[in-house]
Amino acid sequence: MPLDAICLSALVKELQDKLEGAKIDKIQQPERDMVLFSLRGRGENLKLLLAAGTGNARVHLTKASFENPAEPPMFCMLLRKYLIGARILGVSQPAYERILRLELETRDELGLAGHRTLVAELIGRSANLILVDADGRILDCMRRTDFGGDELRRMQPGMFYREPPKQAKPALLACDREEILAQLEKADKEGPIEKWLLDSFAGLSPLVCRELAYRCRGDWTLLPEMLDAFRESVRAGELRPCLYYDGNRPRDFSFLRLTQYGDALRCEEAESFSALLDSFYSGRDRLEQQRRRSHELLKTVRTLRDREQRKLTARYAELQKSEDRETIRKTAELITANLYRIKKGDRVLRCEDYYEPDCPEIEIALDPLKTPQQNAAALFKDYNKRKAANAHLTTLIEAGEARLDYLNSVLELINAAESEKDLSELRRELVDTGYIKESRGKKREKAKPQAPLRFLSSDGREILVGRSNLQNDELSTKLGRRTDLWLHTQKIHGSHVLIRCAGEQPGERCIEEAATIAAYYSQGRGAGKIPVDYTMLKNVRKPSGSLPGKVIYTEYKTILVESDEELVKRLKK
Repeated sequence: MPLDAICLSALVKELQDKLEGAKIDKIQQPERDMVLFSLRGRGENLKLLLAAGTGNARVHLTKASFENPAEPPMFCMLLRKYLIGARILGVSQPAYERILRLELETRDELGLAGHRTLVAELIGRSANLILVDADGRILDCMRRTDFGGDELRRMQPGMFYREPPKQAKPALLACDREEILAQLEKADKEGPIEKWLLDSFAGLSPLVCRELAYRCRGDWTLLPEMLDAFRESVRAGELRPCLYYDGNRPRDFSFLRLTQYGDALRCEEAESFSALLDSFYSGRDRLEQQRRRSHELLKTVRTLRDREQRKLTARYAELQKSEDRETIRKTAELITANLYRIKKGDRVLRCEDYYEPDCPEIEIALDPLKTPQQNAAALFKDYNKRKAANAHLTTLIEAGEARLDYLNSVLELINAAESEKDLSELRRELVDTGYIKESRGKKREKAKPQAPLRFLSSDGREILVGRSNLQNDELSTKLGRRTDLWLHTQKIHGSHVLIRCAGEQPGERCIEEAATIAAYYSQGRGAGKIPVDYTMLKNVRKPSGSLPGKVIYTEYKTILVESDEELVKRLKK
């Protein structure tokens, strides 16, 4: 659900306690529609996230980390110019509006005090961040608007800032019982209660309207008392940060306990509304950003994979045609053995098939324009051609299957990538292996290779996981010792996993945890129990000339595990 006005009011009270008096130390813009303030104040360091994207507009404290672009956007540079070192004087919300205002005391180049206001409009598709000076003029905004819409709401530097126009319908929390009853008299009692609530009052989200209607069980006569109780509860500040999970995935959040979902969703109360929003959006945003960043690379590798698959299909068909070459050879030899029976111009040779035990009489079609010797020679030529094609196609198919397997493994690694650096490393791998060409004129970046993902088992052993096929090779051939334990999912693509053993045999719990990590970073993530093979690293070798990530292993054991995201997060270092 979007952040509604009532949730925002509870959040503002939290932020007032945390932010007032804090100084802005650093400003980042990791995404086009997201700004991150690093703050110092009241004996602690805080990070304030302000997002103005469609469907994810919000303001809250966060513990998440974000990657920054190589060049900061212009809006970020402007915020740094005016707000670095600024002190937050106050946090406020216009009554019943999804707008948050940060009042800031700033200093100019000469050290003179000034005043700025950062306005976060958290309103659907028109969400925006606007920096306003002491005179009420717009210094800049995240989304500039010029033509179309309300002239008074055109967002351009130098214009006076005006708040969005108020809704024509009254705010439920501002109404008394008589006003609500007057609205009820005009209601169409045949329609759904939630629709009437949404159409009649401001400050209510669709989720809250559905909840109030559900609590009334569709009975209009119960609605006045229900609304009275609801208003009293909100006015008394009885707001609870409730997060609802569908399995392990955050599905919804609210400021009150929802009954409409029954047992379908699991409810957990967060420690604060900031923590609620941070938990809800961080996982969802991370997946969306990763999907957006990896889309181009996925498309390229899928195109390469599909092209390789088409080549293989055509070569399989050609190989099938070459399978009857022995029949052609036998036919040519039968013609050679019966040359004395054939005259030029004959269309058919009738002879005994001495390759069969009972030597049955068969008919062999001949080309009447060729001599008997030419008929036999043409068949021998066809036989030799198919024989050579068979050997050549077999080699090509083996190489094609290896390339197809490699590209499928790259696709799986792209889907499992956790950061832009992981994707960059996979791009470099594809360039190094010749699948992607460097852009002309583009200087190749000399990026420092990333270290493998690092985990610590419950008994203190280090577990390493490859982020790419090149890193998988490094784990399996360079970084590990012969006595370390190596793990990989059986017959499906996944990362190579290494347990640092230091000459000691790891316990069953450690092996199970490493196998769970291997299952999580594999094609079988979320597919129930899957087999994971493990063996000592001395039993793992890389075939000569093979593509990155390809190894052969022997003397292994197998364990069945499920990919457990919570365990993986807990063990990650």
